[in-house]
Amino acid sequence: MGNVTSNVAAKLAFFPPDPPTYEVYRDENGKLVVPGVAADKNMDVHLLDTKGGNKIVATFWRHPFARFTLLYSHANAADIGQMHELFYELRAHLRVNVMSYDYSGYGASTGKPSELNTYYDIEAVYNCLQKEYGVKQEDLILYGQSVGSGPTLHLAARLPKLRGVVLHSAILSGIRVLYPVKMTFWFDIFKNIDKIRRVTCPVLVMHGTNDETVDWSHGK
Repeated sequence: MGNVTSNVAAKLAFFPPDPPTYEVYRDENGKLVVPGVAADKNMDVHLLDTKGGNKIVATFWRHPFARFTLLYSHANAADIGQMHELFYELRAHLRVNVMSYDYSGYGASTGKPSELNTYYDIEAVYNCLQKEYGVKQEDLILYGQSVGSGPTLHLAARLPKLRGVVLHSAILSGIRVLYPVKMTFWFDIFKNIDKIRRVTCPVLVMHGTNDETVDWSHGK
């Protein structure tokens, strides 16, 4: 029963757009580009190797005067090809760098979506921020929307010096989206309700009271 329920929760958690809304290719200079944003001189495209053996797409949107970097983990029914305008707006209005990425099996990222792969994915992105851009924990804000709250809290629980965490329509756990249970089962996925206890930085929770996908009680 546990495996069946866990598999059901996993299937409900991941809805990658089919077909993907974008592709990645190399221009005449060998630089990775995404159609529609190649003219933006302040956006870098990366193909990152994960511990799960997949290659995931990440985009770094650089603000010339940014002090902080926002690592954005998106919701389940989208890929980053649909979100360029959002990243433009976040960068411009908040004056931050924005690092976005697609989970394994989303967009132009390879592999299949799973809970474990999302953890490998965000770890690969964080490693890139450290090595390529010199981003420190103290200057990093993690942002997770819906299913993106899973990898966000996975990483936040391991980084004690983060600047902050933003949870947007987050889930308590996969099973709790389906059933109003009050305890954590071993077969549950994205056990956020347990992991958030290990987060030591400031946390902002945003959740709509009319949310029809994830009940607003998850934001309490």
